[in-house]
Amino acid sequence: LKMEDLAAKALESVESGKIKLIPDKYRNTYRHWMENAHDWCISRQLWWGQRIPAYYLPDGQIVVEETSEKALAAAQKINPALTAADLRQDDDVLDTWFSSWLWPISVFDPQKPGHPEHEPNKDLAYYYPTNDLVTGPDIIFFWVARMIMAGDEFMNDIPFSNVYFTGIVRDKLGRKMSKTLGNSPDPLDLIAKYGADAVRIGMLLCSSAGNDIFYDESQVEQGRNFCNKIWNSFRLVQGWTVDEKLQQSEVNKLAVNWFENKLNQTIQAVEDHYSKFRISDALMSIYKLFWDEYCAWYLEAVKPAFGESIDKATYDATIIFFEKLLKMIHPVMPFITEELWQSMAERKEGETIMYQPTPKAGPVDEKVIEEFGIAQEAVNGIRGIRQQKNISPKESLALKVKGDFPMNMLPVVTKLANISSVENVADFGDAAGVSLLVRTVELFVPLEGLVDVKEEIKKIETELEHQRGFLESVRKKLSNESFVAHAPEKVVALERKKEADSLSKIESYEKALAALKNK
Repeated sequence: LKMEDLAAKALESVESGKIKLIPDKYRNTYRHWMENAHDWCISRQLWWGQRIPAYYLPDGQIVVEETSEKALAAAQKINPALTAADLRQDDDVLDTWFSSWLWPISVFDPQKPGHPEHEPNKDLAYYYPTNDLVTGPDIIFFWVARMIMAGDEFMNDIPFSNVYFTGIVRDKLGRKMSKTLGNSPDPLDLIAKYGADAVRIGMLLCSSAGNDIFYDESQVEQGRNFCNKIWNSFRLVQGWTVDEKLQQSEVNKLAVNWFENKLNQTIQAVEDHYSKFRISDALMSIYKLFWDEYCAWYLEAVKPAFGESIDKATYDATIIFFEKLLKMIHPVMPFITEELWQSMAERKEGETIMYQPTPKAGPVDEKVIEEFGIAQEAVNGIRGIRQQKNISPKESLALKVKGDFPMNMLPVVTKLANISSVENVADFGDAAGVSLLVRTVELFVPLEGLVDVKEEIKKIETELEHQRGFLESVRKKLSNESFVAHAPEKVVALERKKEADSLSKIESYEKALAALKNK
């Protein structure tokens, strides 16, 4: 089959932007194949395949027809005396790609290819051209390019608008999965061990377009852990007792308002990722929203104390949030999401999450997200102090604030960090304790009577000695005129920043040390 004209038209379809390759780096590979295409030998000497419908007459003439009956009729027009026994069908079969290149057409209307007078049936008319093709980059020329050629030849149109190339799954050493090497896990065994949803989400989270995946079973374990997290979060909410007369607390109002904005922000980001075919980025956004924001922060913020009830407004909002999260992750985790969705409420016969619309993003208040983020950093900082000083989470702490902290978010900090009192001050004084910086706000946690003073002095003196040594090494570098004169400006600026940061830390340690020694 002569390829020159077919290849030129197929190249134009991609170069003009009618067909988009994702990622775009494969356009160069495609161009190379199209500009160097050789004529295509479509016959193969194999036992299995679609036998070439060419029939030889005794005198060497050839007829080509769909069936042996039509071939005999055509042969008899040449020589009426011929019988079926006189015809010999070609022994070769068609190259597998010669049938595969018709896939976008023949799956809907097998009669169309090769019959320009044939009107497409309703399925072909509706589905052709389709939107997206998902395939591997190793068959760009064998399949993708040839489908584009067939579309132009038989339909006078492109077969699809976008071609999304997946990566190739390889082992830890970068080798292609192979039966010979024995390095390919059995997917059915993985599904039996971890579940189909876990296998799918575990692989997709690390599958960016066109990049190979270095398979490790820990990826599937991550998917399994995510399934468990989703299931357990639903069990937690199911176990709450709802008090319809209970007023919504301030911390619950803040948490609901924050998560609603965070959910809308993530929906916007996910839609953007999907529109740009960043599948793994979209799924990672949902994963983090579900695991980090919903489970680790939202549920912890609204969770009632042991033996107490939750207000109805917060409970209803929590159920709505959970249902939206299930709908967002359903396309790649269909089984667990369907099971949980059916358990959330009484459903009609045949009703399924598959038919539910994808959640749409509402308005986003960036200020709410920003302020709650500051509260999260404060909580993490205070929890870090507890861990460093071996202070039990059950031990309530006082908190002093110096700076422009979003005071409306204090209920979140007091609940999640177990703070008994908050004081807005101009100066922390000489009290024993630990200070921390959250953005531009300085926080101070008094620790008098909660820590071993001698042990703390020893720790601070060690850190102080380390910082002084570090500062000395930085200043030596900056005092070197040759370094300052010849090093890139960014490198010199980085060293000056190290110097400033070190001075700030030394000052902080010296103040803390003086406060402890005065005790």
